[in-house]
Amino acid sequence: MILSSRRENEKVIIETAVDHHELVQLKGEIDEVHLFSEKIADVQTNIARRGKNEATKYFLIPRNMRKDLNIMEPVSCQRINTPDKAIFVYVVNKNVFHSAKKINRGNALNLNYADEYDDFATEHGSTRG
Repeated sequence: MILSSRRENEKVIIETAVDHHELVQLKGEIDEVHLFSEKIADVQTNIARRGKNEATKYFLIPRNMRKDLNIMEPVSCQRINTPDKAIFVYVVNKNVFHSAKKINRGNALNLNYADEYDDFATEHGSTRG
């Protein structure tokens, strides 16, 4: 619950009150905390079910939200429990490979990231190993 808010230069200072269990879920972290409301989660999506008795479930990312995602990187996940809901938050690095070049080799379609990797490595001072 937001108790008060005020503008300070280009920022908004917000004073909040949270339940103890919400604070415990932060595990002492006070940096990189993001404020969101479940009421604005208005994009409908689906869950894919696979395997024996559909035991494996996949959260599907809607097509219009996939832009600039680097799905080659590890993804971290957090579960936030409220009294009546479970909220899942996934953290995905934005894509450093801004475009993948498609190379058609016979019947196989391969994605060539080599040029993009070399550009990234040059910018960040690393080499391919």
